[in-house]
Amino acid sequence: MKKLKSFYKKLKHPPITESKWIYPLAIASIVSIFIVFLTTLISPNGTPLIPLPIFVESKLQSLPISAAPPPPRFAYLISGSAGDGGMLKRTLQALYHPNNHYVVHLDAESSADERLDLHNFVVNHKIFAKFTNVKMISKANLVTYRGPTMVANTLHAAAILLKEGGEWDWFINLSASDYPLVTQDDLIHTFSHIPRDLNFIDHTSDIGWKEFQRAKPIIVDPGLYLNKKSDVFWIRQRRSVPTAFKLFTGSAWTVLSRPFIDFCIWGWDNLPRTVLMYYANFISTPEGYFHTVVCNAQEFRNTTVNSDLHYISWDNPPKQHPHYLTLDDMQRMVDSNAPFARKFHQDDPVLDKIDSELLFRGQGMFVPGGWCIGSRENGTDPCSIVGNITFLRPTAGAKRLENLIGSLLSNDNFRSRQCI
Repeated sequence: MKKLKSFYKKLKHPPITESKWIYPLAIASIVSIFIVFLTTLISPNGTPLIPLPIFVESKLQSLPISAAPPPPRFAYLISGSAGDGGMLKRTLQALYHPNNHYVVHLDAESSADERLDLHNFVVNHKIFAKFTNVKMISKANLVTYRGPTMVANTLHAAAILLKEGGEWDWFINLSASDYPLVTQDDLIHTFSHIPRDLNFIDHTSDIGWKEFQRAKPIIVDPGLYLNKKSDVFWIRQRRSVPTAFKLFTGSAWTVLSRPFIDFCIWGWDNLPRTVLMYYANFISTPEGYFHTVVCNAQEFRNTTVNSDLHYISWDNPPKQHPHYLTLDDMQRMVDSNAPFARKFHQDDPVLDKIDSELLFRGQGMFVPGGWCIGSRENGTDPCSIVGNITFLRPTAGAKRLENLIGSLLSNDNFRSRQCI
């Protein structure tokens, strides 16, 4: 009972020492009210005279989780000459994907009507208009395979794609007589798993007979300065093999990385220009220019994969042009695992067989991929209705291509077949 009375007495008359906390509390309250009052005051320009403190924690955001890189994109040059307009359109449709970019070119030897027909096809096609990823070189260039004009045209297309083509990872040069053996979904899927600085270019420094027949002769290509195509002519004097750089030769058909194309166009090192000037007087320039640049540039010489990714049927020893492919070559094309083949005659029956068995493409239609969500009923093009353009639907062609790429990048092949 005494304890309770004592407790009650303390409640009514607390000791002075225990009530000292009241004074600091009162002072703190008064200061807080004064600060709040000041923060309500507004300057003439509408900002608070004394802004409230900003805590750093309020600005902290969680770091984004790194996502997988987007699927690779390809930039194509498809070129042709007189009479190639129909074949070029077919090749373009067989290669088309909304995520890629395309430049088409009919050279100055083709008629104005043929070029206008191709122009109208590109401009008026609903899918091309929707994605604006197909461009035509309207001012036609003169192109001769045996001289430097083909390389000049290739560099012209590459420059257009760098300036106007948006994002892409590899540049592929093809002719109207080339044709794909896999779908674009197959190609995109397979290339999603390899480094994007690789350059697929068939090359060798063992130039053999080409030293005497191509490197030492001096030629002039009239296509550089005349309005009509004519064959190259030869200068009597011959020249020695260069010592400032090493000559390489190989296939004219390549799959080149964007960094390397940047290097060739912008040329922050003078090598691309120096080599281009040399090859201006070289017979069959397309079979040496990019090869010599990539293998002499320290930055790129270890990025080469020694293949042009084509199935081509040559004579032995090779002549200037390969055989035209027919139905008899169908199984060999498939067994090669290559994504492209050449050369084909326009509308050869083997193209219909490739469309039917490898590309699943209807006549006059695109190759169906994951982006195509339309119906095939009544002969309708399933790609007339567009879905998710990043969705891929690989076919058996992807497996064939994976086998080829795996073999090319194996330890036995990759390092031993680089620039030497």
